[in-house]
Amino acid sequence: MSAVSLPPAPARPGRLRRLARTWVSPAFIDFWVSHVAPTWSLERPLARIVGRRQESHDAVTLLLAPNRHWRGFQPGQHLSLGAEVDGARISRSYSLSDVPRADGRLAVTVRHVPGGKLSTHLCHHARVGDVLELGLAFGEMTLPAAHAAPLLLLAAGSGITPLMAMVRALAAQGMPGLLTLVYAARTRTDLCFVDELRRLAAAHSNFNVHFALSRESASAEDESSGRIDAALLDAVAPGLAQRKVYACGPGGFVAHTRELLAAQVHSFQAEAFTPPPRVVDDTGDVQVTLAGSGRTLTVPRGMPLLDALEAQGLKPAHGCRMGICNTCACGKRSGTTRDLHTGDAIAEPVSALKLCVHSAASDLVIDL
Repeated sequence: MSAVSLPPAPARPGRLRRLARTWVSPAFIDFWVSHVAPTWSLERPLARIVGRRQESHDAVTLLLAPNRHWRGFQPGQHLSLGAEVDGARISRSYSLSDVPRADGRLAVTVRHVPGGKLSTHLCHHARVGDVLELGLAFGEMTLPAAHAAPLLLLAAGSGITPLMAMVRALAAQGMPGLLTLVYAARTRTDLCFVDELRRLAAAHSNFNVHFALSRESASAEDESSGRIDAALLDAVAPGLAQRKVYACGPGGFVAHTRELLAAQVHSFQAEAFTPPPRVVDDTGDVQVTLAGSGRTLTVPRGMPLLDALEAQGLKPAHGCRMGICNTCACGKRSGTTRDLHTGDAIAEPVSALKLCVHSAASDLVIDL
């Protein structure tokens, strides 16, 4: 019997990507395939807006359908969203506000920040059908595998969004343990998810929600006037010593709740949506050399390196601008930097730094 010549096996997707990159850049391929289907790409996570819902007077929830490059997330995590605004590509970090869904869609709740280009675009101009760039999920403030300890969630402003994902995840499990959410806002119009939270509290006897309004009088049993304080927490969250606490909101709110509780609860974990005050005594200028291009820049000490590089016309990759997402992380070959969160000087060579929360304390060589 004569031999039969079989056709070669089809190339696997990974092999096709490697072959494609040999001849053309991924960006070139993405540009042309986007004319066929806007969310097609060689390797970039992209998502189409498939729904939008107003959550408060200044916040919207966007429902996104990601492409196959999206790798998933855990409730409590964040991601970077990117869009073109006024001819420039802008990326910022936002929280995922729902649990992972069977249909693969994502819910991201965005609060409008006055003067914020991307939040203004997403809240007022983005429409169903628009395509956004996605970063990979990040953040370590997630639920433990076992929910043995009673939980206390403390939210202010946009800090409700990752905690709402946690509440929804626990509700999907039947509220396996004691859970209290205290949600602070200036007025009722600033609150998101109120009706759903009240429905969940009515449906689950071990879930309690309380709204603290700093600029409005209380008018319901689950409301109080003023800031969150020790007396309020003692009243709505008994047994604090056994509680595992998650807090999320502006930097001042997180610092306040940490001071109230960190020494008297089972554990305290927090994320701030605004960076802490940066007070450094460094003055004068230093030289920063970019190893990739060989370019040397003069930048001021004490200024976040990301801000300093942007002031020189550079556009390093970045996301949260708070030291959480690691998008702006790069290597340092030599020199001393200062951690603007702690004030500590870091002189170790060949170390990593985050451009948004490190400044130059001496001449530097960095991997950009």
